[in-house]
Order: sequence, then structure tokens, then C-alpha cells
Amino acid sequence: MIRYSLHCDRGHTFESWFQSSSAYESQEKRKLVNCPLCGSAKVERAIMAPRIVGKKGRDSQRSDSHGNDVAVPAQPAEVTTPGSTPLLMAQERELRAKLKELRDHIVRNADNVGERFPNEARKMHYGDIEHRPIYGEASPEEARSLIDEGVEVSALPVLPDDRN
Repeated sequence: MIRYSLHCDRGHTFESWFQSSSAYESQEKRKLVNCPLCGSAKVERAIMAPRIVGKKGRDSQRSDSHGNDVAVPAQPAEVTTPGSTPLLMAQERELRAKLKELRDHIVRNADNVGERFPNEARKMHYGDIEHRPIYGEASPEEARSLIDEGVEVSALPVLPDDRN
């Protein structure tokens, strides 16, 4: 996993994790990397400084499989509001609330077709059945196959609170 510091064309900065640099580049090309504050898809990687480890902290410095030291991105400075609440935490709570609102809207206004989702989506795409809002389950392979066929699909956000 790689953590990137990112910034949008409106000057907002944020961080995001990606499986690899090629995963980031692929998502960026498909305009899937968006600013959580304004929704802009014009996002670029910010310059990241390696973490400098002093003599006392060398035990915690990361090494690769060959024993070579690996640069670790520097931690961003914590920005606080007057109530001593970190700004990033407030933004994260706001983003989670908006994602939950979006997901709840979809659940209220669409049919849950469960494991039949890939077949139902294909039938609608090819005009075999009437278009209607649906959601359900699909494996990553099924989702990729739908996208490759030109079927418009999006993943419903799963929030950490949903797993508890």
C-alpha cells in the first residue's frame, strides 16, 4: 500500500492510500480520484518528503526485504480548530456522513437484486428489461467485466461503522 499526499486544482490537500503507484495512475486517468472537499477530479500528487529518522528512532525505520532503508512519507502537521479538534478528523467525519447519506438514498430508492446484480445490470444495458435503479452484489471480476462491456456501475461505499 502507498499513501499519497494529493492536492486538487482548487488548492485543497488531502491524503489517500492506493495499492500501488500504477493503481493510483489508473484511477487518476479514469477520473476516479476526487477531492473529498470539493469533488474536483483535477487531482495531482503533492511533493512528499522522506521521513528523517534520528539515531534513537532508527529501530523504527522501515527496511525492504533486502535490509535497505526505505524512505517513509513525512506525517502532515496536525491542523486544529479552536475546539482542539483536528481539522482532518472533522473533514473525515463530514465525508463519512455524506457517503452514508448517499448510500442510504440509494438503498431507499433502488431495488436490492442481491447476487443477481451482474445479470440484471446486463439485461438493462442491452435493453432486455426496463431500466430502473438497482443495487446488489458483484465480485471484483464481475464488476470489471461489466465495466469492460460498457455497463455503468459504481460501488456503494462501505464505511468502517458498517463492519462493527
